[in-house]
Amino acid sequence: MPNVAASEPRQEAPLKKGVTRRFGRFACIDWSGAKGERQKGIAVAISEGIGRTPHLIERSWSREAVLDWLLDHAAANADMLVGIDFSAALPFLDAGAYFPGWAQSPADARGLWRLVDDICAGEPHLGAGALVDHDEASRHFRRHGGRQGDLFGPGNGRHRIVERLTRDGHAPATSSFNLVGAAQVGKSSLTAMRLLHRLEGRVPIWPFDPVPASGPVIVEIYTTIAARQAGLRGGSKMRDAERLRVGLAGYGIFDPPALARYDDHSTDAILTAAWLARAADDAHLWHPRLMTDEIAGVEGWTFGIP
Repeated sequence: MPNVAASEPRQEAPLKKGVTRRFGRFACIDWSGAKGERQKGIAVAISEGIGRTPHLIERSWSREAVLDWLLDHAAANADMLVGIDFSAALPFLDAGAYFPGWAQSPADARGLWRLVDDICAGEPHLGAGALVDHDEASRHFRRHGGRQGDLFGPGNGRHRIVERLTRDGHAPATSSFNLVGAAQVGKSSLTAMRLLHRLEGRVPIWPFDPVPASGPVIVEIYTTIAARQAGLRGGSKMRDAERLRVGLAGYGIFDPPALARYDDHSTDAILTAAWLARAADDAHLWHPRLMTDEIAGVEGWTFGIP
């Protein structure tokens, strides 16, 4: 657990629209939707600013441990921008609902987080299997064993507005309704919705919440964008010291950290923390030209897509 002082967060007015906040520290969390308590797919890295070498927090993470870590930083009013690799909501605007035809389909993202957590309340470790096996919800997902719901949609499934933009030139974003294959993000996103609900507003989540003048803020990120903008060729994965060195050099960092194990999750977290420190200074990324209040409330946005 980080050594942060426990105190009540200060209540400060949010920044005025159009104002971009400067952060002192940056964290990247590579998330996982796998079953079980401890997840090899979860990694947390911290950057102290542009050009500074990020460091990995070496520990065996659980999803509940990440929740506690975030709440500790909220209590300390930590000056930190936290990027988490997940989709914070399901597609809505393409069909006018998250789950068209289901009376329980929520009206906004916070209602979606509550629904996921309520249905999965009896499942340990913030798992989300109960939702995808639910009689009504399962109709919208593609699951293992060739099981595809009758409302999954054509092709690769439904996408949020920001995912369509991402696919048009930034990275190959996939539908959160797809739970099959190495590139799927549905499982991690559904477990993340339980995390977001349990934060209970104690850590603002952009763009669903206004950015406060102080304290931690969470943004949704996509680690492939960080790898591409670093200039990595031949895919975004970094499985050795040399590949990580090349990636960090793309952000002006020439003293990469030595790791006990160079797995995708640790290196993704390190490189994306370096990217986030730089991207956070770009005012255009905080005010995407196509993001409306409606989009922000029901689908959210991936930080890094202008």
